[in-house]
Amino acid sequence: MAKRELFQLYQRIPRGLSTAVLPKCNVSPKEYCGPGIEKLNKLKSENISVVVKDFYRKPLVIHQGHMQWLFDHEGKRYLDLFAGIVTVSVGHCHPTVTAALHQQIDTLWHTTSIYKHPKIYEYVEKLSAKFPGDLKVVYLVNSGSEANDLAILLARAYTGNHDVISLQSCYHGYASSLLGLTATQAYRFPMAAPSGFYHAMLPDPLRGIWGGCRDSFSQVPGACSCPGDCVTSDKYIHQLNELLENSVPKGRIAAFFAETIQGVNGAVQFPKGYLRKARELVKNYGGLYVADEVQTGFGRTGDNFWGFQDHGIQPDIVTLAKGIGNGFPLAAVVTTKEIADAHQKASYFNTFGGNPLAASVGKAVLDVIEEENIQQNSKIVGKYFIEQLMELQKSYPVIGDVRGKGLMLGVELVRPGTKDPLEVIGVADILEMAKDLGVMIGRGGRWNNVLRIKPPMCINKEDVDFAITVMDKVFKVFHEKN
Repeated sequence: MAKRELFQLYQRIPRGLSTAVLPKCNVSPKEYCGPGIEKLNKLKSENISVVVKDFYRKPLVIHQGHMQWLFDHEGKRYLDLFAGIVTVSVGHCHPTVTAALHQQIDTLWHTTSIYKHPKIYEYVEKLSAKFPGDLKVVYLVNSGSEANDLAILLARAYTGNHDVISLQSCYHGYASSLLGLTATQAYRFPMAAPSGFYHAMLPDPLRGIWGGCRDSFSQVPGACSCPGDCVTSDKYIHQLNELLENSVPKGRIAAFFAETIQGVNGAVQFPKGYLRKARELVKNYGGLYVADEVQTGFGRTGDNFWGFQDHGIQPDIVTLAKGIGNGFPLAAVVTTKEIADAHQKASYFNTFGGNPLAASVGKAVLDVIEEENIQQNSKIVGKYFIEQLMELQKSYPVIGDVRGKGLMLGVELVRPGTKDPLEVIGVADILEMAKDLGVMIGRGGRWNNVLRIKPPMCINKEDVDFAITVMDKVFKVFHEKN
């Protein structure tokens, strides 16, 4: 079937497909009074870079949000399963967070880090209390990219070494200084990257040469079922050791960066035991372990508040962003006093990092996570969600892998009967149909063929049932037409 014909096919949602009923919501959207879609398209084409693309063929104009729900400019409601790219942690416009922002915005918007403001200190006290051991020094910054850039600087300043290792297909931010750290080709600009960055073999249970079993209710078909560390972890660690022995100049390793579950790469989990062994190996070579918790932190994986705790390890530096502020621009780097002391080799300040508004929001987010048992909800609802996805997998061979923990889930789409990634046009068709039926899902992965399911952590089982009903209908249509 030609691409154009396939596109036209999915513009016609079959009769009966739109029968999934949205769960109730006690909020009605306000009337939209902004520019029309034609005006918005014109403004976008004239004033926004062409590199900023629309996610859907028929773009959404998002007007209002409430908890797990989004409303477009026509008043249609959508279940948000992507949370603004894993950013809305406790719910759109959560009343507690909104109230904290309103209270502060009428008092004081801005100070810089050169002045004292009580909200900043109250927040870092509460945030640092969430970390184990001597991870108690907090830098407040504005984005995940900025946090990871600062983490590199701290690692180099402390160790006196230069080189940094990350994993293939990782994403750690989009900035010129991070072009070498990020190893996702879609975000690698065609220019020379900064020196001193290396990429270790990705220990991927689905596509890695040794496979493996992971810490998840769902395993790759035919995977091993090791009671403790996965037997494949040592093989992937051997490859990391080979990189250190052959490619990284001896005595130059500053840090090893890894997410505890890869986010942009489609919720890729590593074989059990890999991260702990990688940390030990890098430490033996004089480097630090930096845990990128930008997407996995704040209870999203369910069992623990931080993803690294699922692996039984303590990092030297942790970077945070996205869900830390529930959508408000806020990020952080957390490390030890010993490592932070090495930063005194030069002056430092941050104009906007940790301003009173951000600190107030950040503290309110932590309050909500505690008071509403958000982490436990992630665990319970996430387990239910992955179990339902596994049932779908039994019926639809286009689902090649279901993975993840808590509400950090991924569904990898393949050509039925193979591990070959489903073509982008097919993935786009599936996402477009789901959107038209009221469910917004993200996508990612090396081939852009993974459905990324990382909703606001306030969703419930009724929402999951609705999402699964929609996905069932969409996959049914897809299989009938292919």
